Parts: sequence; C-alpha cells; structure tokens
Amino acid sequence: MKKLATRQFGIVSMLAAAGLMVAACGGGVNSTESSAAAPAASTAASAAASEAAPAAAECGDWGVAMHAWVGYTASAQVLTNVAESLGCNITQTTLDEAGVTYDAMEAGSVDVIVEDWGGGRWQEWVDRGAIQEVGSNGNVGLIGMFVPAWMAEEYPDITDGANLNKYADLFKNSESGDKGAWYEGPPGYTTIGEKLIAANDLNYKIISTGSEAALIELFSAAAENKTPALGYFYEPQNFLAKVPLARVNFPANDWTDAEKASGLTDYPETPLQKLATTKLMESGSPFASLLTNFSWTNADQNMVALDIESGMTPEEAAQKWIDANKDKVDAWIAAG
Repeated sequence: MKKLATRQFGIVSMLAAAGLMVAACGGGVNSTESSAAAPAASTAASAAASEAAPAAAECGDWGVAMHAWVGYTASAQVLTNVAESLGCNITQTTLDEAGVTYDAMEAGSVDVIVEDWGGGRWQEWVDRGAIQEVGSNGNVGLIGMFVPAWMAEEYPDITDGANLNKYADLFKNSESGDKGAWYEGPPGYTTIGEKLIAANDLNYKIISTGSEAALIELFSAAAENKTPALGYFYEPQNFLAKVPLARVNFPANDWTDAEKASGLTDYPETPLQKLATTKLMESGSPFASLLTNFSWTNADQNMVALDIESGMTPEEAAQKWIDANKDKVDAWIAAG
C-alpha cells in the first residue's frame, strides 16, 4: 500500500500572483484616509463573500485499486496526480483484477477502478449497491491471441484461427509436449483461452506466463530470434509500437461476459470502464467529479506507459503528460 504526497497545480500560484498584481496596481495613489479604510472594506467584503458562497467541498481520503499492467498504472497515476492537486489524499493498493477488487470496494478498502475489462462482471456488486458504473475512461481494449509479425508475413493464413491446427507443430516445445504451446496471460486477466481451444478442437496446451513482463519477454525473443510464439496479448499497450504483433482472428464476437462465452467467437472490442464505490460517488467530493470526467485515448495512455517502461517513475511520467496536456486536464476539473 502506498500513500502519495499531495501536489498543488501551478494554477494556485497563478491565482496568488494575480492577487499580488491587483494589490500592487491599487497602491500608491490613495490618500492616507483611503488607505486606512481599505483593510476594513476588504474585511467586510471578504465576510460577505464567505456568507454568500459555500465553501468548496473537501476532497477527502480515497483508495485507488492498482492492477498489474503498465497501461493501468499510467491511467491510475494520472488520475492520482490530478486528484492530489485538488487536495485529495489518495492511497494506491495493489490487488488482483476481478472479484477480489470488487470485494475490497464493498468492504471499503478501495474506492476506484480506473480501467476494468470485465464486461459487466461487476453486476452483482452493483445490484447490492456497493459499486457504481462511472462510464468509459476513453480507452478501447482488445484482447486476443497474437503471433510475431514475421510469422504473419511468412505464413499469411496463420492469422485465421481456423488454421491454427495446421501450424501446431511449429509451436511445440519442452513445456507443451506433443501439442502447440498456447501462452496465456497472468491469473486474474480476462481470458477465454480454454474455451477457444475446446470449442475449436485445437491441438494446443495452455501455459501460464504469470505476468505481463513474461508475455513481453516471450514476444520480444520471438521477434528478435524469429522463433514461433502464440500468446495472449491486448491493446492499448505501448509494447506494440516497439514490437509489432499480428492478431489471430476467430469469428466475430457475440458475447460480453467471458463466463458465458462459448469459445466459438473472438474477444470483443471493449470500451474500458471506470467503477467507483457508492460512498465516493455520493460524497460530493471533487474526486468523484474528476473521476466522472476523466477520459483519454489509447495513444495518451501509451505515451505515459512508454515513459514508465523507459525508466521514469509513474509519478514523473504522469506529471509529464499532465504538464503537456493542460487543456485536457483543466476540462476534467472544470466540468465538475
């Protein structure tokens, strides 16, 4: 669990500087009597303004769930940095994707998932009133099975899932035995791999990679050494800009809930969703408004994720993007 320090946006300094400029312009031309009266008038005006305008809502203490892929980290960190600039105290808590996070939200341990690929699997928690759907975060996710680009060039029909058995021998290795190696994502990632193999009678054995880093290592080696590899991957992911992959396609998707998928059709294009606790969304906190308005593109996420993978801390990478996209960030805040 990680407690992050509060940052203040430059706008606070700008407002303070503007106040000093007004004060400077007003001085030096008034009589002694006028100058003496100014503090009293200012005090009275301030008191009247305080009575007329309600105080801004305090942001409060909130928890953001962190999931184990760099794109999620990018989104969550940008949201966190902006929230902290509003005076929020944000705690980031690493949790597995799926039900354990929803349980943690219901228990009050965390309040936000900034990128969920689940396609409605949170519904029972929504029905109980613990969680609310906040809408798309602007990213569009696409999961699938991929091969290195060189394989698609050498074997053009390999990108048709109906032809995978034709190439199963290419993918055999010491882990898969007499079947082709089918590398899956880490536990907790949304997958229908077993269903695809069973429904299409594919001669492949599932091998868990254990982490996103292991998937990246798999495809990096396959691209560099021109060795076969068939593995689970997804976009948005900045890795695809460095090592191109080719998606293996199955018939067009006809499901939204992975648990109900037949395995006969492919993964869907998924607008990635924001989820929050009812406690947060009904709190009146500026963080609830910020989360509602937060939206960016796959390209935005990839820029931050690439900086993280290139050695910047998540906080530094997020702030770099924020500083370069002030208009977008200001819109998230102003819309509240």
